[in-house]
Amino acid sequence: MQIKIINRSPHDLPNYETIASAGMDLRANVIEPITLQPLERTIVKTGIFIELPVGYEAQVRPRSGLAAKKGVTVLNAPGTIDADYRGEIGVILVNLSNHDFTIENGERVAQLVIAKHERAEWIEVTELSETSRGEGGFGSTGVK
Repeated sequence: MQIKIINRSPHDLPNYETIASAGMDLRANVIEPITLQPLERTIVKTGIFIELPVGYEAQVRPRSGLAAKKGVTVLNAPGTIDADYRGEIGVILVNLSNHDFTIENGERVAQLVIAKHERAEWIEVTELSETSRGEGGFGSTGVK
């Protein structure tokens, strides 16, 4: 699949780090480092603009290493970029650790996953089919 992209940053285009990677790393495009204090959030610009085909979305997801090692994650994970959006990709980062975290220019801050999606058509009814699970939710199937 080919996707049109504009890169207004000095960094390389997002790319897959391995042959089996599902996501491409997004890099911070900041003039000066941004320091996030504990529980603080910010939108980190990437300098990347894309044109997706209709029927696809780009999902902005956390980087597992950043979350596990630093307590920093994408706040609205996954963030959705719709096919008709033409603005700059921004990443909403939040610092859930007890320590300040500084975002440097060029730092890999999130992953971008391209995903196909369907449009649903609602069919309004008065009842739904029964299943063995029924209305059980929020842990009703157990933890082990």
